[in-house]
Amino acid sequence: MSMAPRSDTQSSAPHAADSHDLIRVHGARENNLKDVSIEIPKRRLTVFTGVSGSGKSSLVFNTIAAESQRMINETYSAFLQGFMPTLARPEVDVLDGLTTVITVDQQRMGSDPRSTVGTATDANAMLRILFSRLGAPHIGPPSAYSFNTASVRASGAITVERGAKKTVKATFNRTGGMCTRCEGRGSVSDIDLSQLYDDSKSLSEGAFTIPGWKSDSQWTVQVYAQSGFVDPDKPIREYTKKQLQDFLHGEPVKVKVNGVNLTYEGLIPKIQKSFLSKDKESMQPHIRAFVERAVTFATCPECDGTRLSEGARSSKIGKISIADACAMEIRDLTEWVRGLDEPSVAPLLAALQQALDSFVEIGLGYLSLDRPAGTLSGGEAQRVKMIRHLGSSLTDITYVFDEPTIGLHPHDIQRMNGLLLRLRDKGNTVLVVEHKPQTIAIADHVVDLGPGAGTGGGTVCFEGTVEGLRASDTVTGRHLDDRATVRETPREPTGSLEIRGATAHNLQGVDVDIPLGVLTVVTGVAGSGKSSLVHGSIHDDEGVVSIDQGAIRGSRRSNPATYTGMLDPIRKAFAKANDVKPALFSANSEGACPTCNGVGVVYTDLAMMAGVATPCEECEGRRFQAAVLQYHLGGRDISEVLAMSVTEAVEFFGQGEASIPAAHRILERLADVGLGYLSLGQPLTTLSGGERQRLKLATHMGGKGGVYVLDEPTTGLHLADVEQLLGLLDRLVDSGKSVIVVEHHQAVMAHADWIIDLGPGAGHDGGRIVFEGTPADLVAARSTLTGEHLAAYVGA
Repeated sequence: MSMAPRSDTQSSAPHAADSHDLIRVHGARENNLKDVSIEIPKRRLTVFTGVSGSGKSSLVFNTIAAESQRMINETYSAFLQGFMPTLARPEVDVLDGLTTVITVDQQRMGSDPRSTVGTATDANAMLRILFSRLGAPHIGPPSAYSFNTASVRASGAITVERGAKKTVKATFNRTGGMCTRCEGRGSVSDIDLSQLYDDSKSLSEGAFTIPGWKSDSQWTVQVYAQSGFVDPDKPIREYTKKQLQDFLHGEPVKVKVNGVNLTYEGLIPKIQKSFLSKDKESMQPHIRAFVERAVTFATCPECDGTRLSEGARSSKIGKISIADACAMEIRDLTEWVRGLDEPSVAPLLAALQQALDSFVEIGLGYLSLDRPAGTLSGGEAQRVKMIRHLGSSLTDITYVFDEPTIGLHPHDIQRMNGLLLRLRDKGNTVLVVEHKPQTIAIADHVVDLGPGAGTGGGTVCFEGTVEGLRASDTVTGRHLDDRATVRETPREPTGSLEIRGATAHNLQGVDVDIPLGVLTVVTGVAGSGKSSLVHGSIHDDEGVVSIDQGAIRGSRRSNPATYTGMLDPIRKAFAKANDVKPALFSANSEGACPTCNGVGVVYTDLAMMAGVATPCEECEGRRFQAAVLQYHLGGRDISEVLAMSVTEAVEFFGQGEASIPAAHRILERLADVGLGYLSLGQPLTTLSGGERQRLKLATHMGGKGGVYVLDEPTTGLHLADVEQLLGLLDRLVDSGKSVIVVEHHQAVMAHADWIIDLGPGAGHDGGRIVFEGTPADLVAARSTLTGEHLAAYVGA
């Protein structure tokens, strides 16, 4: 191979193209940012730190990443842009030196029942092609192995318009891999009829046990009683086969009840439409309890939960079917694929091998491809999204990560750090929003935002090296080397919660007594079985309050005041003070501004271009009619109250004319969990993951639960806020509650009264109790990975 001659005499002057080594941001004003101007070095690892709500996400995601995505979208034709999400230009004066941004966030994957780890990545698609080429007996193309594809058969006459029209007979077949019984879901739902009615009673005696169905006056019940299909005075167990069929499964028909035309349909379709089609999260507690009692989910008896048809399960490579392959832990599947030697599919095997190796390398080898995507934690979902980028040949990309260490044991954080550095060393710019000192330590460049949260933040407090941050007098700098001490005298338990023979997921018949009346931390490496033990064995019954990391459902109209229920007593107080209706003080009801319907902004849709949101001219963004704003409580109108921060509102509603004890109690709990900077009317859609979880915690703290189960409450918490969280957990325990925390943060482990450590590894290498006792004993023993890291943390 010949190469062109190259001159060694190069010009001493740098090339103009090499002068673009910085991403320049000038005058950023998104959300709470106050004219932020910074320069970020390219092809380096930059970590953004700061207390929760200081503006990190506003700068990294809503400004830099959003503008890069918007500019890339603008390179497509107007036709294509019409199908893409529309993004408005961020509030910033200058953004210079941007490269293509790939965002890897912690958003949970969709909980569609047919979405699995395999379908969310390319692994399942490659496995299906592999089985369609090598599987014996051969049953068809790759679609024949897909549980999302149903088999289709059709035949009939078709008209062919070629020259003279003629009609020919045609048949069409498509072989799919979907199980016909469960339609590819792996489980079947059934309604427990004993929860709907008492069959020893007649309808007129009040046989229905469904919430809200009263036999005497309720219209729904009268439709059944007076339909003519069944005898209202006859016990349900004495119905004939025909009557029971009409009662349970009858098709919709018009009937006349007390002279009114109404629709009659069978009880089961009626229940499915009125209860089961609704989102469980939005139901009232007693309705949700009824649905959980009445509907049972069981593994599909036909496909045994594999989701696949009999044909797809019968086709094998060696002794392994595609169902067996998807059920294996990925690290075992990797070894099986490595053992296949078939030159005809060599490129496919190489690509599949690389995808599966990426799972193992990123610390997810314990997952299986048939694991439902909705059951992954935020950290697991984020790492699954990383997989497609690990083997990428692209360089000069900007990768943006949102707390990539969430859900990771200190042992796993080292591996994640290695992956971030690898992406950087390939010539990429890596931007990371992070709180963990272990990840901040590997940064080439640090940007610290603050000094406070909300309106008290939004400025750059420090820019430079990690050593410079440590020496600086910023909140992050002062707390970077914080180390909690091990609790010397643990509290005595008042009882115990017995778990016997737990076998959910990878648990291997675990027997454990979780002490009550104390702070218990359940820990272990990612995938060791912590969540399976806690959430699979401790159910949300009376007295147990479980607070997970799931997103809060709500529109941009929802805010902390509506979510916590605080707005009800405030509206009533306004109504009483002014002698008017409470509905006037709701932006979703009678008091709403008629122009913007209580949203505060008017949205103008510009088709394929970004829509424009402008403050409503009539209410000037206040959301209420002008007449409503003339009513005052304690000298403030309702829009001024919603604009207050939690800290201001605690003082306002705590004394004087505006004293509202019910609202004041909720506000104090919000301040306790570190949300004092949030304004009462801030849309829930703008809250970060950590803020949402703490909002849920504050809401549930007013409940009557005796046992609190928390899932990584330090998620999204700054080092300075962890101390406040520990104080809150102590107050909960001291007030007589039992607190069980699934957690990796060493400060919370050190502060615990009792630690339960699972492991020793992940997947089938985990699922066992490797230590239970006090933190001091764990540090002294150093018998587990957790013990080693905790001992190093506390300096033992």
